[in-house]
Amino acid sequence: MTPSQIIVLATPVFFLLIAIEYAWGIAKGRNTYRLADAINSIGLGMMSQFTAIFTRLLRVGIYTAVYSHLSVVPLELAREFWQTWYGWVLALLFYDLCYYWLHRLGHESAILWAAHAVHHQSQDYNLSTALRQTSSGALLGWVFYVPMAVAGVPPLVFGIVALIDLLYQFWVHTEHVPKLGWFDRWFCSPSNHRVHHAVNDPYLDKNYGGLLIIWDRIFGSFKEEGEKCVYGTRSPLNSWDPIWANFEVYKVLFTDARHASSWLDKVRVFLKPPGWRPADVAARFPKPAFDITQMRKFEAPVSKAAQWLGGFGFLAILQGVAVYLWFADKMDTSAQFTGLAGLMAALWVIGALLQGRIAPWLALASWVAVLATVSATFASLNVGTAVGAQWLMLHRLTKPMVMLIAIIYIAACAYSISHRAINDNENISKNGFFTGFTTNDGWLIAAMALSMLGDSLLMFNGFFIPGLVAFLLAHLCFIALFKRGMPWLPSRTALIATLGFGVCLYAYLFPSLDLVLRIAVAAYMIAIALMAAQAIGRASVLQNSPARWVAVGTCFFMLSDSLLAINRFASPLPLSSLWVLSSYFFAQLLIARNFQAARSQVLQTAK
Repeated sequence: MTPSQIIVLATPVFFLLIAIEYAWGIAKGRNTYRLADAINSIGLGMMSQFTAIFTRLLRVGIYTAVYSHLSVVPLELAREFWQTWYGWVLALLFYDLCYYWLHRLGHESAILWAAHAVHHQSQDYNLSTALRQTSSGALLGWVFYVPMAVAGVPPLVFGIVALIDLLYQFWVHTEHVPKLGWFDRWFCSPSNHRVHHAVNDPYLDKNYGGLLIIWDRIFGSFKEEGEKCVYGTRSPLNSWDPIWANFEVYKVLFTDARHASSWLDKVRVFLKPPGWRPADVAARFPKPAFDITQMRKFEAPVSKAAQWLGGFGFLAILQGVAVYLWFADKMDTSAQFTGLAGLMAALWVIGALLQGRIAPWLALASWVAVLATVSATFASLNVGTAVGAQWLMLHRLTKPMVMLIAIIYIAACAYSISHRAINDNENISKNGFFTGFTTNDGWLIAAMALSMLGDSLLMFNGFFIPGLVAFLLAHLCFIALFKRGMPWLPSRTALIATLGFGVCLYAYLFPSLDLVLRIAVAAYMIAIALMAAQAIGRASVLQNSPARWVAVGTCFFMLSDSLLAINRFASPLPLSSLWVLSSYFFAQLLIARNFQAARSQVLQTAK
């Protein structure tokens, strides 16, 4: 059984204990859970398991190589000793000692803290916090376990004691278990570990033990729990974005290193304790001193609908994660990467939804887009098999749904705004940008509907030309939409750039095309280049953020079509479905969201 499968089997136990802790907290009037924080923590745990699939070769490979070639104990004798009952106990203690120093250096060296900080970012302390793990810790963490390999601890023994040590630490992440007397003196307990997660001055950088707390007593890092703990980090994350959570501290370190004038300081930034900054950087870019009295738990006001959608979406993702992890070690690298990319995108959407950065309709459309993209990629990796046929069926179901959700949203939004304007007896018009449901909305809905038709046709063999025609008409609708209230092609630079890109791509594809395709692809290239040029020109006139994002969306549309054409006619691209569909859906949803955002801005300005 693989480590990923063991985690899958342990997951129901984790969630049962989380449910019990939550119910206990409610019953005692001391709930320690918040929906967004718990989802963020568990989602980060999912990501760490996905990335572990890729880093396992690094960790296990290096450990096995050192064990095989640098062990100071003959391997046969080592295997005999370490697999006795006392050898297992000693191996567990050995691992826990190595973990202590990894954990301690994770707080005392900035580059190691950049990985470990993920586990401390939660401002709540509960069992979901235990699942909050880094995705980058293995890059340097393996160094601390080399002594075990040198001592001849077999990889199997090492892996099992590592799992025991990790699973033990789950239960200590709770506020509901009080001090435990003699147990606290020997073992890592909830009381001891609460101190470790606190940012109070007396508690800072204390109690590193994973299984035993005696290491802290021996090496002078122990602190008993006294005053009430305040949790989190001294530089709060203030975000539910799981990707940003993994990169935030790295970004700060690289920024300080870039600003440092001394090359020695550029290196010290990564090696010194967290928070250390070169004097010149601190003077030029000062940061306020930490004040625990000013700490507030991060909250993002969102609607109940967003919270319910985020919760149900997370449960659905959790089911997919369990299936993926069960089979992940038997997949090839392309499938593993596709699964990781899909999970990261889906979790990012949840974070953005619960932070109020995107609307519920966009979150739903984005999840369906992720599912359509992942299913298409898995289908292409399993062509001709029963598994491939199932993925293909799922793709054919979900791909048109993305545009359908967008169309329903646009129509509902347009109706709402127009109905409000009629009721208020208002005539809203600014540069011809907003003129009612039957103009701009009609063009946008027509463009999306034709795109949905093109999506459907391109999924079946023999319908490439009809699909191309549908998308050509969609681009013409987009051009008509972006022309509303604007001059034709306001930016010559944009026109030259987009047409130039189209000409270069057409020249590259030309030898691979027959006569009919040369005409069809040429017309299509001109249409999409004009669409992008018109959108960019419109953005240069309006000078607002929604218009700029619409222009960015059209550029991603060009990118998606270019990748599709290169893959189909010139040179097959690895994981082509992943790149083509992800850029395509990103483009369409970016246009739909920001065009409606621009309309809302006009409405508010007019009022």
